Order: sequence, then structure tokens, then C-alpha cells
Amino acid sequence: MIAPKKVAESVWQKEATKWKNLNFLSFSVALGNEEKRIAALQKNADIYLINRENVPWLVEHYKHAWPFDMVVIDESSSFKSHTAKRFKALKAIRSHISRIVELTGTPSPHGLLDLWSQVYLLDCGKRLGKTITSYRDAYFVPDKRGRDMVYSYTTRQGADKEIFERISDICISMKAEDYIELPEMIFSDIPVALDDAAKKLYKKLERDALLSVDDEIITANTAAALTTKLLQLCNGAVYAEDGEVISVHNCKIEALLETVGRLNGEHAIICYNFKHDRVRLLEALKSTGLKYAVYEGAEQSAAWNAGEIDLLLVQPASCGYGLNLQEGGHHVIWFGLNWNLELYLQTNKRLHRQGQKYPVIIHNLIVQGGVDEDVMRSLAGKESNQQQLIEALKARIQEAKRGAKN
Repeated sequence: MIAPKKVAESVWQKEATKWKNLNFLSFSVALGNEEKRIAALQKNADIYLINRENVPWLVEHYKHAWPFDMVVIDESSSFKSHTAKRFKALKAIRSHISRIVELTGTPSPHGLLDLWSQVYLLDCGKRLGKTITSYRDAYFVPDKRGRDMVYSYTTRQGADKEIFERISDICISMKAEDYIELPEMIFSDIPVALDDAAKKLYKKLERDALLSVDDEIITANTAAALTTKLLQLCNGAVYAEDGEVISVHNCKIEALLETVGRLNGEHAIICYNFKHDRVRLLEALKSTGLKYAVYEGAEQSAAWNAGEIDLLLVQPASCGYGLNLQEGGHHVIWFGLNWNLELYLQTNKRLHRQGQKYPVIIHNLIVQGGVDEDVMRSLAGKESNQQQLIEALKARIQEAKRGAKN
């Protein structure tokens, strides 16, 4: 079984104990250094678990002596890239696997192009083509493009129905609401207004960052670096070139504390992006008198679900997939937003899942006039892609240029 690291550590083993027809299964977890992984693989067990980052190592370890007749990929959208090492490794030994099962709540987070690699691992290219190029040529046409580059593709008319029909015999889509009763999910956008001093400093740093980039030749790499800095500014601090943290404002911290106060003791998950976010949040939470912790693994998730933690700080990339946290609370506070729609949806689903008894409330802290607003527009429209990020940044660069002239 291949899963995100934190999920492989404990989730599947814990879930198996809840089912009478599964609680006899034995597990061996192949995590840690190479010596520990090899020792785990040598144990006699029904199911072996490994994190997705170590799939290339696992394939290299066994090569053509691959011993597993069945492979389950938990969160298969992490195999959506046909250029990723993990996909190439599984593809190389696919003929040695009798059966593959893939699980995901977001099979095509950035469009139907994301399906090819996942479906290829199921059927070796029988339904959607042997290569990503043949799949793209058959069902897609260029959408947004530059002078020498196609940034995105869109499905040609009727292609989506054809794709779904081709994979209908090996794929099943099940909505939780069709089979279980889930409470509603409520979104609460909380505007964060910067005070005059913070606004002045924020605008200066934002303008300097924007004007350092030529919007005519902005690339994916420069866009990623720039948007990272702008998101840091919204959160209230930024890394300098020497790695030092420059404090910009505490307005978002104050908004978070007010939000926590309004919960009247109800527990919440707090999502942060950067290490300096975590440091500043931990310092600020000292004054609340609440019990808080940073998510690191099974120990924290167990304590959260047992009601022993009031506020659980999480970095979505480390726990946005697979974890069951619905027993510990029903509030998610997004202190640090990011452009990744899949990560946003999956993280919210850690609470909005079977067993949740209360409406799940998603609190988004949004700095007014900042790049936070661009991110929320993208997430709300369920359109999170590289070109949209670039277009939003170009608009901000043009605005900064007009401001500089004035």
C-alpha cells in the first residue's frame, strides 16, 4: 500500500481495527532509513505500507523480483504527473502487478489531463492511450499560450464525455453525501484590514517585489518565487535574502486570535504555510491559555481526536491527505492561504468526513488588497492553475507600475 507518509504511519492500521472482517490483518510499515525499511519488508505481514516518496527506492530494491501481487495507491492524484519518478518507477514494473486499486477524492484537480498517468497505471494505456502526447492530441486543444509556449490545454467539444465513457468500466465515483449523511460545510471569509503603518510598509514591500519582475517575461519559476513572497507579506513576515525573518505586521495574527476567541472554546485546526508563521503563531497562542500543539504525526492526531488539544497547527502539505481528524473538532482556520486547490479541498476534508457530527466551518483569513484576495478568487472558482497565478501577478505588476508613476 502506497500512501502519504503520515497516513502510512498509522491511519490504515487504525481503520482496520474498526472492522470485524479486517481486524485480523497484520501490517508492516516500511518507513524510516533504508535499514528500517528493509527490516519491515522482511517481516511476515498481510499488508506492507510505504510512503509515495520511497516508491522509486522500493522498485529499485526488488527490481524484477517484485513480490507484491496487488498494489493500493492511496491519494492516487499524487501520481498524476507523467514525469514524476514515482510514476515512472511503478510504470516500469507494472507488468509484475496483477491488480492495482487507486483511491482519491480529487482525481483531476487541475483538469482532465491529470487523469492520464493514473489511468495508465490501471490499464497500461488501453483506454486513454500509451503516451500522454497521444492522449493530449486526441482529446485536448491549446488554451492559454505565449509566443513560444502553450501554458494550458482545454478539452475539445464532447471530449470529456468520451473520456468518462472510456474509463467507466474501471473507475467508480462515489459521493459521500450519496451514501452517508454528512453535516454541511460552511465557508466564512474573514477580511483582515491592515492598520495604516502596516499598510504603508506592506504596500512598499509588495511594490518593490512586483517591480523587480518584468511582467512580459514572467515564468513559472519567477511567479512561484514572487507569489511566495507576497503570501508571506500577507501573513505578516517575510524571509530576507540572508534567511532572516523580517516582521511586517501582526494584523493577521490579531485576526486569528479574535477568530479563536469567537469559537468560545470549540477546537480548531489552524493551517499555516511557512516556518516563521508557525513560530509567530506559537508565540501568540501563549496568551490564550488554550492547549495547542503542532501536528507531527500519530501522537498529535490521537490527542486531537481524543479532545486533548484545543488548537492543532498543521502544515497542509504534511497532513492534507488521508488523515481522519473529524473526532476532534469542526473548525478549520486558514491563517496562510496557498494556490493549491487540491490541498485546500483535501485539508478541509480532514474534518468533513464520516463520523463528523457538526457542521464544518472553514474560516479564511484574507488580507484586503493583498494577494490573499487573488488566491481566494481562484479557490472559490475551483480554478487553481499555473497560468491563472501568472495572470493575477501580471495584473498586480501593472497596478504597481501605475502607482510608481504617480
